[in-house]
Amino acid sequence: MEDNHMYQYSLLNALMAGVSDSGIKVSKLRTKGNQGLGTFVGMHGELLFVDGVVYQLCAGGSVREAGSDDEIPYAVSSQFVPQSTVTVTLGDKTAIDNVLDEFNSHATNLFMTYRIDGRFKSIKCRTVRGQKYKGQPLSELGKDQFVDTYEDVEGTIVGARSPVSWQGFAVAGEHLHFIDKERSKGGHVLELVSEEVKMGMAVVKNVHVELPGTEDFNEATLTSDDAKIKEAEG
Repeated sequence: MEDNHMYQYSLLNALMAGVSDSGIKVSKLRTKGNQGLGTFVGMHGELLFVDGVVYQLCAGGSVREAGSDDEIPYAVSSQFVPQSTVTVTLGDKTAIDNVLDEFNSHATNLFMTYRIDGRFKSIKCRTVRGQKYKGQPLSELGKDQFVDTYEDVEGTIVGARSPVSWQGFAVAGEHLHFIDKERSKGGHVLELVSEEVKMGMAVVKNVHVELPGTEDFNEATLTSDDAKIKEAEG
């Protein structure tokens, strides 16, 4: 992977339609960069890819290092090399957008990737519990998700910002996952307040998309429901 090129497997709309029975292996994702995020087969938990290691952030708050043969029905990754690194204090999740816009105010229709390291006063995370039946959509799973708030915790956030016009292809706007320094807890970030943290950022102009060739994917009705996506992604 070239620096700051983005690789994506499948589409968010496929998860919204419940397509998550199979995917690429963890071993393949590790060849597609050094950081990223996504989910696992059956939408069991959240995926966080950082420093070349893929973690499964499980419902209940636990974390496991994913095996090479574990399958991933949806993921976004990049060979992240920061183009700018700043020290900031984040009053809430929306402050991330402000930092990105200060870095590059002409990237509204481009993708951006970032990494945040430091101590958080408070960070609220969710993890989905996984499908209870084949084809259960992500919008249903979001209604029975595990949510926890971690106070005074040190760790890392891996994030991606996608253009609004790409909603359904990816998560429009911010999509970020957190893991603590001990690699023992984390999840999809819903809310946060930080102390001083280090934030590295890069603009992505090149995106490679690989689509599944499975019957489930090709038979699914893929539509983009903005309201349901926003509800599911928090």
